[in-house]
Amino acid sequence: MSAVTLPPANDPAGPTPAKAASAALVMGALGVVFGDIGTSPLYTIRESFTHGSGMTPTPEHVLGVLSILFWAVTLTVTIKYVTLIMRADNKGEGGVLALATLATQGLNGRGRGVRRWITLFAVIGLALFYGDAMITPAMTVMSAVEGLEAVTPALEPYVVPASLIILVALFILQSRGTARVGRLFGPVMVVWFLVLGVLGAWQIAKHPAVLVAVNPMYGFNLVADRGFDIFWAFGAIVLAVTGAEALYADMGHFGRKAIRIAWLVIVLPGLLLNYFGQGALIIEDPTVVKQVFFELVPQEMVLVLVILSTLAAIIASQAVITGVFSLTRQAIQLGYLPRMEIQHTSETEIGQIYIPRVNWILMAGIIALVVGFGASDKLAGAYGLAVTGAMLVDAALAMAVAILVWKWKWPVAAAVFGFLAIPDVAFFIANALKIPDGGWLPLLVAGLVYFTITTWRRGRELVSAELAESALPLSQFLDRMERAPDRVAGTAVFLTADASSTPPAFLHNLKHNKILHERIIVMQVDTMDVPRVPENRRVEVERLGKGFHSVIARYGFMEQPDVPAALRACRPHGIAYDEMETSFFLGRETLVPASRSRLGPWRRDYFISLSHSASATKAFFRIPPNRAIELGNQIQV
Repeated sequence: MSAVTLPPANDPAGPTPAKAASAALVMGALGVVFGDIGTSPLYTIRESFTHGSGMTPTPEHVLGVLSILFWAVTLTVTIKYVTLIMRADNKGEGGVLALATLATQGLNGRGRGVRRWITLFAVIGLALFYGDAMITPAMTVMSAVEGLEAVTPALEPYVVPASLIILVALFILQSRGTARVGRLFGPVMVVWFLVLGVLGAWQIAKHPAVLVAVNPMYGFNLVADRGFDIFWAFGAIVLAVTGAEALYADMGHFGRKAIRIAWLVIVLPGLLLNYFGQGALIIEDPTVVKQVFFELVPQEMVLVLVILSTLAAIIASQAVITGVFSLTRQAIQLGYLPRMEIQHTSETEIGQIYIPRVNWILMAGIIALVVGFGASDKLAGAYGLAVTGAMLVDAALAMAVAILVWKWKWPVAAAVFGFLAIPDVAFFIANALKIPDGGWLPLLVAGLVYFTITTWRRGRELVSAELAESALPLSQFLDRMERAPDRVAGTAVFLTADASSTPPAFLHNLKHNKILHERIIVMQVDTMDVPRVPENRRVEVERLGKGFHSVIARYGFMEQPDVPAALRACRPHGIAYDEMETSFFLGRETLVPASRSRLGPWRRDYFISLSHSASATKAFFRIPPNRAIELGNQIQV
C-alpha cells in the first residue's frame, strides 16, 4: 500500500540474478527491444528533406545529414544508453522509474529536497513516455503501409483504412497474450535488419564515397551553412534515435549483455548501412527522396518490402504497448496511479500482463491520430518532442545516479552527461519548434498524465493524513482492552496502510458487531523500491498478544501483490492460513467534497472521480471475493 525502501539483504545474490547473454536472449531482445528504433529508416531520411525541413537533396546536404545522424546515433544510443545508462540497473531492471528509485536509494534517507527533484523528474519522464507511446504505433504502421503508394499511386486511399485495421486487430489481440506471437518476433526482426543492411550496402557499393559522411566536419559544415534553420532538419533527424530509451527500459527482460550484443552486432550495422544507402541513392537520383526507402528495391520487389515493413511496424507497436502495460503496473505499485485491473496472460512469465483500461484508452487515442492526421509525414510534426524530453530526463537521473551511487565527482558527472546531452538539447529545441505543427499533441497527453499523477499522489497524501489523525495506535488499543469482547472461531484479516495503527475497518467491525475473531491479523502491504523481493523476505510477522498478529508483506514494483499467498508464506512463523476459515475486512473510503479543499475544486473533483474508478481492493490484492467484507468510511477531501 506504500512505496518504501527495502533494507539491505543478508543474501548478496539479490532478488534478480544477472542474465547471461544466451542466443535466445539476444534473439528475444531483437524481437522486443529494437522494434521502434529499428523501423526509423522508414521515415527518417525522407522527413529530413521534406515536410518543411528547408533541406535540399544536394550532395552537400545529404552528406551533412548523414554525418549528424551518424554521430547522433553514436553519442545518444551507443555511448549514452548502451555504454553508460545501462550500467544503472535497479537489481537488473531499467526504465525511468527504476532509474529514479536507484537515485533515491543513493541518498540513504538524506536530502529531502533532492528526493523531491528526483520524484519530479520521474513523474515528468513517466508522463512523456505516455505521450510518446500514443504516437509511435500510429507513425510506424502508417509509414509502412504507405509503401503501397510506391507499388501504385492508386492504392493511396487505402492507406488509412489498412492502418486502422492493423492497429485495431493488434489491440484486440492483446488480451490473449503475446507469448506465441513473441516467438516469431525475433526471427522476423533478424530478417528485417539483414534486409536493411543488404539494401544499404548495395547502394553504398555503387557510391562508396558516401561513407566520408562519418567525418563530423560534414555535419559542422551543414550547421554553419544553415544556421538557425538547421533546427528544422534536427526535428527530422531525431527520428533516428527514437526508441533508444527502450534499450534501457527493457533491460530487465533480457539483460544488458544481450541487448548490447544485439545492438552492436546486428542492429547498429543494419541501421547505419541502410541510412548511408538511402543517402547514396538520393545523391544518384534526388527525385526519389519522397519514397527513398522503398526505392531501394526494384519495382517488382516493393510489395514484398511493404509486407516486411508492416510486420516490423507491428512488432514495434507491440513492443510499445507491452512497455505501456509494464510501466503502468510499476506506476500503480509505486502509488503514481490508481489501482487498475491487471490480467496475467501467461502462467509462467510474470511480465506478460494485460491492462484492459489502458489498452482501450491507448487504442482510442491512436485511432484518433490516424484519422485526424491521415499521413505519417503530417504525424511527424508531433513525433519526437516527448522522446527527446524523456531522454533529457534519463540523462538528468543518470547523472544523479553517477554522483549518488557510483560516487563520481559532480564536475565529472556534469561534464560527461552534459556533453552527451548536447544532441538531446538540440533535438528538443528542434522539436519544440514543431509545437504548432503537431508537437502540441504529445505535450497535451503528457500534461494530462502529469496532472493525473500529481493529483492522485497529493490526494492520497491528504487521505492518508486524515486517516492517520483519527487512528489509534494498535499497542495502545491492546493495552486498554481489559475485557475482550466475545470471540468467534476463525481468522480475521484487516488490511491497513500502517500495521502499527488500529485499522478503521477493525474499529467499525468492533463497534457494530461487538465481536472479535479468535485470531486477528493486521496486514500491511508495502511496495519496495526494488523490482522483486526474494521469497525469504516476503513477510515479517510479529505476535502482539491477545490473539493479535502484525504482518508486513513486501512486494517489488514489478510484482503483483497477492495477499492469500503472503498469508501462506506466514506458516513458518506460526500462522496457518485456511481460506475457508478466514475473513478479510476491507475499508472502503467514500470521498465527499469539502467546502474548502486543500486540493482546490478542480483537482478535488478529479481526484474523487479517480478514486471511484480505481479497482476494488479485493481484486487488486487477489483476495477471494466470497471471503471479503467491506466496511465504509466517509472522508472529506
